[in-house]
Amino acid sequence: MSSLTYTTEIQFIPGIGPERAKALKASGIDVVKHLLHYYPRKYLDRTRILKIGNLRWAEGSVTVIGTVKKADLIKNRGKGGQRLQVFLEDGTGTLELIFFQGVQYLKTTFRPGEAFAVSGNLEQFGPRFSMIHPEYDHIQQDEDELKLINTGGIIPLYPTTDLLRKTGFDSRGFRRILKRVFERLDLNSIPDPLPLALRNRFSVSDLSLSLKAVHQPASNDELISGLNRLKLEEILYFSLQVALRKLQIRENEKGFTFSAEDNLVKKFYQALPFQLTSGQISVLRDIRQDLKRPHPMNRLIQGDVGSGKTVVAMMAMLMAVDNGFQAAFMAPTEILAEQHYKTMETYFKPLGLDVVLLTGSLKQGSKNTGLGLIQTGMSRLVVGTHALIEDQVIFQNLGLIVVDEQHRFGVMQRARLKQKGILPHVLVMSATPIPRTLAMTVYGDLEVSKIKELPTGRLPVKTTVIYDKDRLQLIRTIREQIKKGRQAYFVYPLIEESEKLDLKAATEAFEEIRSDFEGFTTGLLHGRMNSEEKEAVMSGFKSGSIQVLVSTTVIEVGVDVPNATVMVIEHAERFGLAQLHQLRGRVGRGHDQSYCFLITSFKLSKDGKERLATMEQTTDGFVIAEKDLEIRGAGDLYGTRQSGLPDLQLLDLVKDEKLVVQSREMASAILESDPHLRKPEHSLLRERLRNEPSDAILLNEIA
Repeated sequence: MSSLTYTTEIQFIPGIGPERAKALKASGIDVVKHLLHYYPRKYLDRTRILKIGNLRWAEGSVTVIGTVKKADLIKNRGKGGQRLQVFLEDGTGTLELIFFQGVQYLKTTFRPGEAFAVSGNLEQFGPRFSMIHPEYDHIQQDEDELKLINTGGIIPLYPTTDLLRKTGFDSRGFRRILKRVFERLDLNSIPDPLPLALRNRFSVSDLSLSLKAVHQPASNDELISGLNRLKLEEILYFSLQVALRKLQIRENEKGFTFSAEDNLVKKFYQALPFQLTSGQISVLRDIRQDLKRPHPMNRLIQGDVGSGKTVVAMMAMLMAVDNGFQAAFMAPTEILAEQHYKTMETYFKPLGLDVVLLTGSLKQGSKNTGLGLIQTGMSRLVVGTHALIEDQVIFQNLGLIVVDEQHRFGVMQRARLKQKGILPHVLVMSATPIPRTLAMTVYGDLEVSKIKELPTGRLPVKTTVIYDKDRLQLIRTIREQIKKGRQAYFVYPLIEESEKLDLKAATEAFEEIRSDFEGFTTGLLHGRMNSEEKEAVMSGFKSGSIQVLVSTTVIEVGVDVPNATVMVIEHAERFGLAQLHQLRGRVGRGHDQSYCFLITSFKLSKDGKERLATMEQTTDGFVIAEKDLEIRGAGDLYGTRQSGLPDLQLLDLVKDEKLVVQSREMASAILESDPHLRKPEHSLLRERLRNEPSDAILLNEIA
């Protein structure tokens, strides 16, 4: 029997000829290594499969394997259309399967005599058990399959394509080929990038045994052990990149030490009309310590909406000015930049400091004046949007950068602003709390500070889901609030990726709401208005002359009107949790009780119901962030290209938090003994990192 190695080309595996090799190569499987890392999408645990005759004692979701007796299309009563009724039998009884969607395709799938594994929750109608739209897998029963069904076992099910299926690579085909591979494979030919001492220290199984376990698991324990090893290795490379980047900042990037007395900071603090919270004071201590060190600060401030991050950032900017440097504050929108500019003018003017505003819509004369003040150093404080990274913006000596709502900016945008100075300190802020596992991965090269408590006197916003049918009662409730002198927002979602549709939705709604609130003043705000128009509407709302503001999500971040106590979010099911939480944060900014109403219809998806229920149950942004990650997944939340998060095949950032923590500990242990990965036992890790495209590391450091 000829032996195989990790690098044997796929066509030399017995049973794979040129045509089948071509199909595999089209799926990225060129050598044995690729086949071994082509992981099952899920497993059938046949040690826990129930016989149909025993379903009366079953609870929750169950799995049954049986043969199709018959499959019929039946007309639905009243509603029209058809449903597919399938009867599955296994010798102990019959199970009914009901499908309402895709029935024509499913009719050709569930052919009499074919075997299927089906999983789902049971419903009982008299003596008969049914499953509605169960998950299903076609089982082709050869001798091996029948043996496994009768004796029990854990069966891997593989992702497949039409091309693969045509050449015999359904799940059964993959299992057969992998059986041949493991019969002939020299397991010692599989190089393990983790040294034996490291595997022993962290109780991690060998790579070769782990790969065998995920494809041919002998038990649940063996499968879990194998999966954990592979998941750990997936995230370990990313943890190493982050740890290397952090190490390089400390070793190579020598920044400016801010050691002067905080004279301006003290004057600013003494003039504040409110007390800082303990969270704000703690973060300021963190920043102060960072700025005293001889390498650039890279700190992320996480704080819920309204927690007072801006005040902390302003005090950090004054620390830069106290030390003779300039500070720049970059905001994601013009509305937010202008709001921060006005706030800073109010607080900084009494200290004898001028603030320059730079946005894309500034008139050229004002822009040129601002550019001159920045370049000569006559202005030490700058607030702006993406306009700050334009080539004509030249700082005299930029010492501190503050990036607000940092996830709204791309990696290159932040890097271009940083290049405006010579290794300036960087402070990034997020009012979108980041789940712990994401903070440990995406932002692992940043030091993280959190502000959890809200300023004294703030009341949690009361949140209620309102169905369309109750709209009239809601309008009456809001009118009562406005009569008491309060104000309200009505926010509409982006219906499609089209500003025209977005504008149409808001403008049509504006006419309806204006009639609902006859006798009160109503304003409209949307993204296609020019800067002067937006400013006029926002000024009217802030002054109270506009009592009801109809808006698109342009007001999502940073708009601060303490007198506004009602937030109505139309079509709330179309928003993600993070965005709902941001919008809710526009109210509850004063001392009066505020309310958020989430308007929706009864036709909600499971995820939609879960999101809205979460909003009703908690106002804690960190709890909401964890739930959002659980529902949507890391890729949907942040976008892997934007965040730099690796493409994870096996690891789940929610369920596998312990492995993320372990990967950080393992990365630290590796770099503690070998900071540049130059030891022979780390050669495979070094090679993998050098071939891994990433902004996170400087490749010459591990050459």
